[in-house]
Parts: sequence; C-alpha cells; structure tokens
Amino acid sequence: MSVKIRLRRMGSKKRPFYRVVVADSRSPRDGRFIQIVGTYNPLVKPSEVKLEEDDIMDWLGKGAQPSDTVRNLLSNAGIMKKFHESKFSKK
Repeated sequence: MSVKIRLRRMGSKKRPFYRVVVADSRSPRDGRFIQIVGTYNPLVKPSEVKLEEDDIMDWLGKGAQPSDTVRNLLSNAGIMKKFHESKFSKK
C-alpha cells in the first residue's frame, strides 16, 4: 500500500478550503483517508496553513510521500528540512 500526504478539497463552489490528509494513493481525491494532519486556506492573504508537525514527521518516517503542493507547504513551514536533517543525522 502506497501512502500519500495530499490535499482534500472542501468548501463550496469557488470558495476552496483544503484539508491536508494522509491517504492511500489508490483512493479518490475527496474519498477515504487515514488521518487529517492539517488545513490550508488559500483565500485569505497571506494564505493560512495549519499543520500538525509531529503527525507529519511520523508519517514521513513511515514512508508516506507528499504531493507536489503539500511538499511546497511543508518546505515553507520548515518541516521538510527537519525531516531531512533527522533522517541523515542518525549515524
């Protein structure tokens, strides 16, 4: 089973709001998911991003792959850098 960290679209028409979820890669975009690990609201300026860092680090450690957009959100929040440092400093 391949696990992805990706966005799930919520909100009404023309008013998108996204949840950052951990889901099986075979499930549809707005279908089944395993866990909600954050939210993303692109409509407010600046964009509002809330992420549960501990849960995301745990899933990345288990091998979950973030989508391109989620990877950008995690990089801007500094989570990808922390994960990379923790992964390669365990020697």
